[in-house]
Amino acid sequence: MSARGGLGAARFIGERMPRKEDARLLTGRGQFTDDITEAGLLHVAFVRSPIARGRITSIDLNAAQDMPGVHAILTADDLASKPVTFMSFYLSRLEIEVPPLATDHVAYVGDPVAMVVADSRSLAEDAASVVEVHYEEEAAVVTIPDAMAAEPIHPGTENNVAAAMGDEIDEDLEEVFANAAHVVEETITHQRIAQSPMEGRGVVVSPHGEEVTVHLSCQSPHLTARYLTECFGLPPSTIRVIAKDVGGSFGLKVQPWREEVATVAAGMILGRPLKWIEDRWENLVAANQAREQECTIKVAFDEEGRLLGAYADYHINNGAYPHGADCNIAVAIFLWAAYKMPQFGFSAKGWFSNTAGLAAYRGPWAMESLVRETVLDIAARKIGIDPVEIRRRNLLTRDDQPVTTSMGVELEDITPTECLDKLLRTLDVAAFRKEQEAARKEGRYLGLGIATYIEPTGAASIEVLASEFAEVRIEPSGKVTAVVSTHSQGHGTQTTMAQIIAEELGVAYEDVQVFEDDSTRGGFGAGASGSRQAVAGGGACIGAARRLREKLQKVAAHMLNARPEDVVIANGVVSVPGAEEMDRPLRDIATIAYGEPDRLPPEMEPGLEAHFRYQPPPITFTSAAHACIVEVDAETGMVTINRWISSEDCGVIINPAMVEGQIAGGLAQAIGTVLLEEVGYDERGNPTTVTYKDYKIPTITDVPDIEYLHVSTPSKSDGGFRGVGEGGAIIGPPTLVNAIADALAPFGAKCLDLPLTPSKILALMEGKDISRAAARKAKEEARAAAADSSASSSEKDELPSVGAAIMPGQPETASAPEEPAGVVVDGDWDMVLSTPMGPQEIVAHFETDGTSLRGELRSDQGNQDFEGTVEGNRLLFDLKVTKPMKITLKYELSLEGDTAVGTCKMGMFGKAKVRGRRSGT
Repeated sequence: MSARGGLGAARFIGERMPRKEDARLLTGRGQFTDDITEAGLLHVAFVRSPIARGRITSIDLNAAQDMPGVHAILTADDLASKPVTFMSFYLSRLEIEVPPLATDHVAYVGDPVAMVVADSRSLAEDAASVVEVHYEEEAAVVTIPDAMAAEPIHPGTENNVAAAMGDEIDEDLEEVFANAAHVVEETITHQRIAQSPMEGRGVVVSPHGEEVTVHLSCQSPHLTARYLTECFGLPPSTIRVIAKDVGGSFGLKVQPWREEVATVAAGMILGRPLKWIEDRWENLVAANQAREQECTIKVAFDEEGRLLGAYADYHINNGAYPHGADCNIAVAIFLWAAYKMPQFGFSAKGWFSNTAGLAAYRGPWAMESLVRETVLDIAARKIGIDPVEIRRRNLLTRDDQPVTTSMGVELEDITPTECLDKLLRTLDVAAFRKEQEAARKEGRYLGLGIATYIEPTGAASIEVLASEFAEVRIEPSGKVTAVVSTHSQGHGTQTTMAQIIAEELGVAYEDVQVFEDDSTRGGFGAGASGSRQAVAGGGACIGAARRLREKLQKVAAHMLNARPEDVVIANGVVSVPGAEEMDRPLRDIATIAYGEPDRLPPEMEPGLEAHFRYQPPPITFTSAAHACIVEVDAETGMVTINRWISSEDCGVIINPAMVEGQIAGGLAQAIGTVLLEEVGYDERGNPTTVTYKDYKIPTITDVPDIEYLHVSTPSKSDGGFRGVGEGGAIIGPPTLVNAIADALAPFGAKCLDLPLTPSKILALMEGKDISRAAARKAKEEARAAAADSSASSSEKDELPSVGAAIMPGQPETASAPEEPAGVVVDGDWDMVLSTPMGPQEIVAHFETDGTSLRGELRSDQGNQDFEGTVEGNRLLFDLKVTKPMKITLKYELSLEGDTAVGTCKMGMFGKAKVRGRRSGT
């Protein structure tokens, strides 16, 4: 290993160090949630709804309560003594009320209605099976089109719109399309996906007087402890969360949900330790899911294939109880972020339905890359240029930066062009085209897919992700202990954080032990989310280790009669160059620092320890370009992946093996997404994929050996790191879809409806369109024909199409109301602003003077004055916000009586709805 300049320490960053986690995990010595035992432990099983939607008319517990080993059966009424207010991941209130157990109605198959507490899981399941629940079944709302047309599934809501941002297409953009040399418009449909972690959800709750210990399979013990205490309205120190080893999450476990919270509540009510472990059926039926979405995109190009403008109409199924109502605004923000897109507009909506709720899944915004990269290939064929060339003409280069995108994203160090260039130096495209042409003459269909992207990582612009903590200490033994707020579900952070600390301190990697499993150790941190741990956690470890090294140098300098800057720590030895006889092992210095404080510099506290909280840049971007080569069997429709190349820029690489493992894991999920996986529901909302015989996931034979290329441009974060965890799952699907589409180019096929199963591929080769969009169009045409035969044209009920849905951010009325007589503006108004992080409650104070408006907005984020204008009953004013990022908020409100409706333009987040009432009414 090479010496580190100035410090003389061994080089650990960038090395393939053996993982610290592997010894226990590979020998079966890991500790997962189901491994936890407690004296007097009881087990929980849930009674779940067999219907997707209906009213609960009665619950009969008598037979179940009399069964042996049953200690209690709890319903929503029993849990009412521990009231719960669920929140989103952002720790903001939800748009709808979410009960731990169903109250008077059920909203999806698997909805938990009651919980049985018994001596064993099997006894609890037996008792659950004889609980009699009677329902009045109602028509289920299952798909996005269903949600658009149906009455609200949640009481007290106006419609099934869960969240909405953006705006309808404007006149300027319409003119761009009208005058463009080439316009491409397509609808891309993404199926619903189950996260399928190896370890399902699980919780063990152990009440101890006023304190509660919760062992939980989660992504962050610290964030989960904060979440639970706020959900229950308890003091912060009441709940301790421990998560030792976690067998995967992929976004599902980013926050505890109904079953985990119900078990915690029951444990506190009963005063007994309880365990609930999710089985695979429950995971596939009742756990929150992801990805069911569709996007219609329209893109304009000039004669040479350069981008002129685009508009995207995006929709996502939120299910019944999403972790947070979501229209996935990140899809719009990052759709064209890596490209020179002069003008872009979008509409984004999330929809409630009677299906399992929405949760995050590795790269929740991944649809943006699938939409963009597949449409670019379609456009290239239409224009008559190579798919590589259309990207070269439109990708941002280093010379274009710094630049602010049309969505307001500031970019200064992205490298998608460099990643593509490195990829193409390894991949001989011309040679492949010759091979492809020869294969087609033999009736074999080869395809090449290429995709590029940038990924936001370490997003410190989001409040709960704003910083990360590390505490590092050198023990009296000379060994190093670190307590960090990162958390691994397969990320290997105990290894990578140890590498960073070892290099910064100048100690052996083997001498560093990292702990990250207990919310009572160290400070708050969000752990794993948004590919942030290398950026945020790595920066925190660097800061803490540097502070500790500086203290160590001062202590050693005092003891060795040298200047602190002359002290070198390398391989666990403290020395002064030129005075080798004074070399001291680190243990000697540490023993004195702890045990003989009188020998330390004046006024220095004993011991060798330091902590640091790091705030990364608002967003640190990772760039990549991928390519894959496939062969499609014309007789079976089977796809074989012959080659896959990844060209990634994740900045300074801490451990190449870890980076490549993260890419490979994401690509495995991408391959499953494109070829195999789909959560299914029938028209009544019954799940049709309840085992792995039905829900197909990739095996080792489906994933090829991957070739890895690294660009490694240091980021602006401390250490120069960039995130890499979600990249493969984001860029993998468009790469593979483009390869299959290229193979099927002789058939004129467009691969826009996932998954691309063998039967679907064969249908495409035969010229058939069996996509959801085609099926829906046929259904709408049949419905319209039936309406024509039974009613006059003026009486038709029109089924809203995707593009015809009410545009987000607009009142449902056709136009703003005229000024009512005597409208009073002045005073306080209670407002709710719909934001991507959830509803934001604000109080607006208005004062008018003719057409002049001034006032103040008050919220838990602070107070801010504003000035604006009054036009009849319309109020227009701007606010310049600096935190968490610089955005100008442009409000436009209409008042009628004691109500207010309107919109707020939120910069890169598009247009959001505002609703309110006069305070006190």
